[in-house]
Amino acid sequence: MQFFSDNAAPVCAEVLSALVETNATDAAYDADAVSRAMDDAFSALFETEVASMWISTGTAANALALAALCPPYGSIVCHRAAHIQNDECGAPEFYTHGAKLLLAEGAGAKLTVDSVAQAIADVNTGVHWVQPYALSITNATEYGLVYTPREVAALGEFARARNLGFHMDGARLANAIAHLGCSPADLTWRAGVDVLSFGFVKNGGMSAEALIFFRRDLAETSKIRRKRAGHLMSKGRFSAAQIMTMLRDDLWLRNARTANDAAARLAQAAVDRLVYPVEANELFLKASPEEADALRAQGFGFYDWAPGEIRLVTSYHHSEADVAALAAALRQL
Repeated sequence: MQFFSDNAAPVCAEVLSALVETNATDAAYDADAVSRAMDDAFSALFETEVASMWISTGTAANALALAALCPPYGSIVCHRAAHIQNDECGAPEFYTHGAKLLLAEGAGAKLTVDSVAQAIADVNTGVHWVQPYALSITNATEYGLVYTPREVAALGEFARARNLGFHMDGARLANAIAHLGCSPADLTWRAGVDVLSFGFVKNGGMSAEALIFFRRDLAETSKIRRKRAGHLMSKGRFSAAQIMTMLRDDLWLRNARTANDAAARLAQAAVDRLVYPVEANELFLKASPEEADALRAQGFGFYDWAPGEIRLVTSYHHSEADVAALAAALRQL
């Protein structure tokens, strides 16, 4: 009954089966038929022609995306709580060869046009100051809140007006789309996003994420960056097989809906304890250390977060029994 992270969820059965089938293929790097089919599959999903490539980690996907949008002497505007700021060990700075992260504020780790404008307001022009070149948001955010298409579009319009590249960290994009019920296109390129890091590992994949280039001109140099960064897997067909399997019959969306439904059931049980609204598959709850110990004593695993807060994360694999048991435990606190 572990609710630490969707990163720890088992690989879904369909993906494991695909890996066995792919093992019979004899092709290296991204020359296999499955890898070559990704562009068409993602173009159909996003209703526009895109370029795509597989990446083994979300950290590398985010950092390579930002490197495509920002030069070493530029800056990237992101939220103070963003994953690229707090959880990637300086990878964006490393992959961009020195670009600076410019931190902005916003409730629930969501940026607004006003907060981004405020973050860059004090940046003077000239060679002495690092100029902003890109904007990065996370959807769903680090606190489980979801940007709507209208909110993303407002940021996209601002980015275009300021000539900023626009990146979306979509580690939990599937959960955001499941919550909104919108098309992937409406939440990404139609709202101005240039490059998307599309997460699959948290949603049932094993070791593959996708980089989606709505600005296809960025893809070729990014493939070179991927090789230079050590992420061109010699047996890349296994990465492509995971992604293509998740795309087939909307498995990515069904898994996300299952995770979101589990989180919603827990939210109903802990409504008075919620720190943020539950819009995806993360719950942040007020709980004393004694209450957290009581939950752990019953077999539930989770992370302590801020003082007096715990974090629970659901995934597609949580059973009805696990969710019901935790909901009952939360009601009894």
